[in-house]
Amino acid sequence: MKLKRFFLRYYPPGVILEYEQSGELHSRCIDLLDLQPESDARKLASDIIQNERLLSPSRTEQVVSLIQKLQQKLILSKEKRFYLFKVIKAHMLPLTNLAMNKSGSYFITGSYDRTCKVWETASGEELLTLEGHGNVVYSVAFNNPYGDKIATSSFDKTCKLWCSETGKCFHTFRGHTLEVVSVVFNPQSTLVASGSMDTTAKLWDVASGAEKATLAGHSAEVITLSFDTAGDSMVTGSFDHTVLGWDVTTGKRKYGLIGHRAEISNVLYNFDSSLIATSSMDSTCKLWDARTGQCTATLRDHEDEVLDLAFDSTGQYLLTGSADSHAVLYDVRAMGSFLYKLSGHSGEINKVVFNPQGTRLLTASSDKTARLWDSSNGNCLQTLEGHSEEIFSATFNYEGDIIVTGSKDNTCRLWR
Repeated sequence: MKLKRFFLRYYPPGVILEYEQSGELHSRCIDLLDLQPESDARKLASDIIQNERLLSPSRTEQVVSLIQKLQQKLILSKEKRFYLFKVIKAHMLPLTNLAMNKSGSYFITGSYDRTCKVWETASGEELLTLEGHGNVVYSVAFNNPYGDKIATSSFDKTCKLWCSETGKCFHTFRGHTLEVVSVVFNPQSTLVASGSMDTTAKLWDVASGAEKATLAGHSAEVITLSFDTAGDSMVTGSFDHTVLGWDVTTGKRKYGLIGHRAEISNVLYNFDSSLIATSSMDSTCKLWDARTGQCTATLRDHEDEVLDLAFDSTGQYLLTGSADSHAVLYDVRAMGSFLYKLSGHSGEINKVVFNPQGTRLLTASSDKTARLWDSSNGNCLQTLEGHSEEIFSATFNYEGDIIVTGSKDNTCRLWR
């Protein structure tokens, strides 16, 4: 084996080694999930070299330099405040969802006006309007990390695949018999998964547009989907109170996550795909072993429906948002132990998200505000005000220095 070059992955921190073996290129990632700005870079480099046969002691200074670059990305000015940069009147009819590409250079919006629009984040300018659906465009997604394709799902019972640069429609995915309410790409950008009110999920081939599999097993609407990092497995969450795990290659059901007593609102894998988190209208969240499907913890710190959840980039912390107007932060490494309750909103919390560094938490609420919180102590740092209706979505860009909020007032706001 011969080391060819290094790559850095900033969020979560990691060093990717590209090497040649038997004439072929391969890569291996060294995850540094516990890296902090104050970590001893030289000691860490020494430990890495001792345990990685591709690296000789002569590489020590190079590895130290790489670790220090990763540490610089984790430093976020504690004085950073967000200010309103632009208000975007995105659509003529209400917005449904928004999504950002990995770098944060573009974001997309779906609407009741049957279109999806592509926006430049830096300027707030509209770049493309994707037209062709016959009903509400409900769910939208980029094929991150690549960002060259967009998937949309619609109440017209179809999904569409688009070129994010030209707006060309590559494929229309037909086969669902009721509204399609969720759509995601697998991490490799070879498949699109869709979830529908018809109780099924489907897998579609990105290259050919062909249906690869129908995932049938739920008895009510499939409203949330998540792929694992390898793209080999996925989970589907339903209003039938259950989550099902699937083998993506065969389309066969692997297990059912049974235990919630009301509709599922969200389901996610953590970074290393060892855990699955589920949130439910039964006021609880659950953590599950992704390998066995066994429940490892039930989180009972909310008093009303849990509407959303999010892992930080390392998969070590979990944030939940509820109709009880509170968000709660948990330490996943300690079996979902309670850390902080975030109190301040006066309405239900519809969306929760971490910044890429994991140092800030963002919550969006029906009280027409979004709030920014310090993840180290649960203190509210800033309230983003100005929307005239419920905020249903909020997201950070890749650097964590721009926020986009989407509201039922038909506008998006850019904060930086």
